[in-house]
Amino acid sequence: MQFIFEDYALDPERRELSRQSDVVSVGPQVFDLLLHLVRNRNRVVSKDELLQAVWGGRIVSESTMTSHINAVRKAICDNGDEQRLVKTIARKGFRFIGEISEAFPSQEASSPNAVHVEPNNPLAPDLALPEKPSIAVLPFHNLSDDTEQEYFADGVVEDIIAALSRIRWLFVVARNSSFTYKGRAVDVKEVGRELGVRYVLEGSVRKAGSRVRMTGQLVDATSGTNLWAERFEGALDDIFELQDQITESVVGAIAPQLERAEIERAKRKPTDSLDAYDYYLRGMAKLHNGTREAIEAALPLFYKAVELDPEFASAYGMAAWCYFWRKANGWMTDRPGEITEGIRLARLAVELGRDDAVALTRGGHALAHLACELDGGIALLDRAVLLNPNLAPAWFLGGFLRAFHGETEGAIEHFARAVRLSPLDPEMFRMQAGTALAHFFAGRLDTASSWAEKATRNLPSFLIAVSLAAASHALAGRPEEARAAMRRMRELDPSLRVSNLKDWLPIHRPEDFAAFADGLRRAGLPE
Repeated sequence: MQFIFEDYALDPERRELSRQSDVVSVGPQVFDLLLHLVRNRNRVVSKDELLQAVWGGRIVSESTMTSHINAVRKAICDNGDEQRLVKTIARKGFRFIGEISEAFPSQEASSPNAVHVEPNNPLAPDLALPEKPSIAVLPFHNLSDDTEQEYFADGVVEDIIAALSRIRWLFVVARNSSFTYKGRAVDVKEVGRELGVRYVLEGSVRKAGSRVRMTGQLVDATSGTNLWAERFEGALDDIFELQDQITESVVGAIAPQLERAEIERAKRKPTDSLDAYDYYLRGMAKLHNGTREAIEAALPLFYKAVELDPEFASAYGMAAWCYFWRKANGWMTDRPGEITEGIRLARLAVELGRDDAVALTRGGHALAHLACELDGGIALLDRAVLLNPNLAPAWFLGGFLRAFHGETEGAIEHFARAVRLSPLDPEMFRMQAGTALAHFFAGRLDTASSWAEKATRNLPSFLIAVSLAAASHALAGRPEEARAAMRRMRELDPSLRVSNLKDWLPIHRPEDFAAFADGLRRAGLPE
């Protein structure tokens, strides 16, 4: 069933918004937001309902909600002043007010460039899907008359395949198999069956003057659902640099989309048929939430994953990281025992996952906090970035360790790279808190307090963010704001004192620790 309004068509099955047969590029959450408003057009939809429907109830900032509503309006050529289609109802929510008709797409309907072709070998059986997520990256279509752009597009696709191949939890079809589809219009469902993959990435390249524009879309080949679509462009001044930038952007965007799609798939599976990877995915869904209850639910899921697969390095890393998170937020009930167990799990993660960027990232970060191995943790995170330069957590957790080590400017660069790689990351509150930490140690108190407040709005129970807000407000001469943050901090962890701060965070430079302790002391933390 399609929803038709003005000259737009919204197709929930294919997850496509099109205008006069041209696909409009929108992010997945923007699409979900528009679809929910359209489906519920007969009433006002509250912000709380949208948070549940689009973000799964996760706390997001007011600015995030506003930016997504603006993106919806932009996609359908509406705006906040005109409100021709999406109307804001003051203090109530939003309502889609455009006239809508419903229609069934024709049997032949498909994306503009997709038609059915016979497989290479019609008698060959469909390949079974691998146990882990699987993807094929098809050659991008050259929409320019310039044949040079075809070589450029092929180079981007080869780089994307190579980058995705570094992700150990992902099965990636080799370049030679993917390129057998070059020059052919294909049906992605057929490609999925022929290559035995769940996901297909396809795209196009077009030259316009001195600029190149590339589009990409990620499709679930089992259903034909469009999961993600985006456009990238740049100047031809340095075509190889542009190729690298586009590769980084595409991989950085689709890797989180793949993980989220797999998490949702795992949630829908019956609990009596789960394997190690599905337990891992369910644990990841909890971990992203960040609350005490979520972490308590995540830990046994990761333990179940390693029970089923004793060499599952990433699952060991995530379990270790849960113990770090319990320590960082004052949730440990048996501190010595939990720290010992976290260290054991982290060491298994880095030993079993020497070439696994995810295992090195979470295990290395946990070791820095639980075993006070800050230098070793930084080295492990640096190796993770070398193995997979598109892994956002490797950048932002590495940024935390650099900030604690006193490398503030390098830390800020790490956080900025993480945000660029994953601008809608469910762990954005961590990047915000890390940026606050780095600016605090650099002496930029107003900037630090601003970032810390952003993090606490996204996750009010984030103790490090609350403490940075308290310390930076106090040192900047804002006693009321400092005391308010300290009251919240004392509610979250009544056991914290100035005298035990060294046991909480691995702050390397004495001057950084002195500034942090002084700020919290002025905000009202007992000695």
